[in-house]
Amino acid sequence: MIRLSELKLPLTALPVEARRASDAPAETEEDRKLAPHPVTALRQLAAQALGIDEAKVCGLAVFKRSFDARKQNLLVVYIVDVTISDDALEKSLLAKHVKNSHIQATPNMTWQPPVHASADWGKEKQDRPVVVGFGPCGIFAALVLAQMGLKPIVIERGTPVRQRTKDTWGLWRKHVLNPRSNVQFGEGGAGTFSDGKLYSQIKDPRHLGRKVMQEFVRFGAPEDILFAAHPHIGTFKLVKVVEGLREEIIRLGGEVRFEQRVVDIEYAAHSYEASSSHTLSLGEAESIKRRIAALLIQDYATNATYALPAHHVVLALGHSARDTFTMLHRHAVAMQAKPFSIGVRIEHPQSVIDRARWGEHAGHPLLGAADYKLVHHAANGRAVYSFCMCPGGTVVAATSEVGRVVTNGMSQYSRNERNANSGLVVGIDPTDYPTDPTAFEAELGQEIGNAVRHDTPNAVDKFHPLSGLVLQRQLEAVAYTLGGSNYEAPAQLVGDFIANRASNALASVEPSYKPGVKMVHLNDALPQFVTDAMRESLPLFGQKIKGFDMHDAVMTGVETRTSSPLRIDRDDVSLQSPSIAGLYPAGEGAGYAGGILSAGVDGIKVGEAVANAIFVNIMTRRP
Repeated sequence: MIRLSELKLPLTALPVEARRASDAPAETEEDRKLAPHPVTALRQLAAQALGIDEAKVCGLAVFKRSFDARKQNLLVVYIVDVTISDDALEKSLLAKHVKNSHIQATPNMTWQPPVHASADWGKEKQDRPVVVGFGPCGIFAALVLAQMGLKPIVIERGTPVRQRTKDTWGLWRKHVLNPRSNVQFGEGGAGTFSDGKLYSQIKDPRHLGRKVMQEFVRFGAPEDILFAAHPHIGTFKLVKVVEGLREEIIRLGGEVRFEQRVVDIEYAAHSYEASSSHTLSLGEAESIKRRIAALLIQDYATNATYALPAHHVVLALGHSARDTFTMLHRHAVAMQAKPFSIGVRIEHPQSVIDRARWGEHAGHPLLGAADYKLVHHAANGRAVYSFCMCPGGTVVAATSEVGRVVTNGMSQYSRNERNANSGLVVGIDPTDYPTDPTAFEAELGQEIGNAVRHDTPNAVDKFHPLSGLVLQRQLEAVAYTLGGSNYEAPAQLVGDFIANRASNALASVEPSYKPGVKMVHLNDALPQFVTDAMRESLPLFGQKIKGFDMHDAVMTGVETRTSSPLRIDRDDVSLQSPSIAGLYPAGEGAGYAGGILSAGVDGIKVGEAVANAIFVNIMTRRP
């Protein structure tokens, strides 16, 4: 097959059904049908691009569809895969257009498992790999391990996704937080209560992202995520998909244990000759003095703690597993503070964004709710940018800890809520994080506070690995107090924020954040360099998106969990921790992903690394 890109058609040339799919559970099979592609027109364009008769194009499939709204007449841009009637002709066409980046051979995007275990695998308890966390990374690590016959055991502190949904609504509607089951913790991870975005800018030469997408579709996601330029699923649909993935893992011999929290680890002296770390070089293997032996797990149902023997553990923790990060740091697992971003959620009427982005085409059924992406480099050296934009969505309470307020954005598949929202955030790095031992003691306990008080940082590691976590907790506690100490969030009108005065009342834009908002001055919620940079950026963003700096738009704080505040070190080849053999840091919490798709891709990579290590170990056991 031949892949052709940059095939363009006017929006008016597309067949349209004036229908917008509703969300589960109300949607019907008719709602789930895809709008037809303009196959005839695309076939003509493909033949023209290749310089052949249209009859020679005997098959066409849409790979990607995007929209170009830079001019008044909006264009639809396609990438298609075409089948040519004659193999020899196809080869000659590829040779003829070898220097044309828009005409290439269609790559093989099929995932092939690198190994597969025998049917009796897992008789020895410690041989079964363990996956800690059941967000996107953990799900796909467990899935590929199960598909390779390795019968993984999943440990998840939260609840199954439907119970988790009920617990989450308890905070949103009743101001009652369940620290064990919320937006951050539970089956599906933080991405379940989000826009469900499935796009990423990661390098993916093996097309593992396609594997992630196909599995989502297999278990109930809309088929259009396979070709949409900015695909998303939405929370209601993700619930069904996540349940299907869990059932598949179990069907293949895996096990998923909910309401189980890893409280500690056990390890033994590391032996190069007897371990599966043959995947490391001799020097690397000898540098690792410890090997994972077991996880100590608290069962919430009984409150008892038990040891789970394990030689291969995937740490798919998520960015909010602060107690686990602290425990790993106590065991001297190598980790580093890393940059992330902080700010607020900004909310506009979706109609304002639609008009600014789509112009006269606003409201077109194929376009749906418009999104945006903005960035500004402020005079104080800080980058201000939009983050996790949620068209037709809501701002949600996303805390996982008592006495703290965190915001996030969420959309359903239909994206038909009144408002648009996105993070308006400012990049920060370890130079901005706390260094005062008193702060560490207040947020992480006396033991760590005393350690910081007595440690002398060296030139290589001058920032405490947990310092970003300390800053997050400080900001979230301040937001809780400003909001009234009842999980309401501090908020301010954009016009008042630009004028640098406190807000005392809402205007025409009704904020979607539940439990509710309290009008304040956001200068009190965030560092001055953050508010200064955001205040400078807003009028400039208003020049790019007309209405973005409208007076009545609402800013709701705080957004602190844009990504993990730390990175857990891992070897580039084996993907193991350099501190403890058999530990595999993975996903967003470990600092190796930033969203559902990239987390899923990293889960596949780590799952493969675990499988390869296990099979090397099997080979060394054979007489």
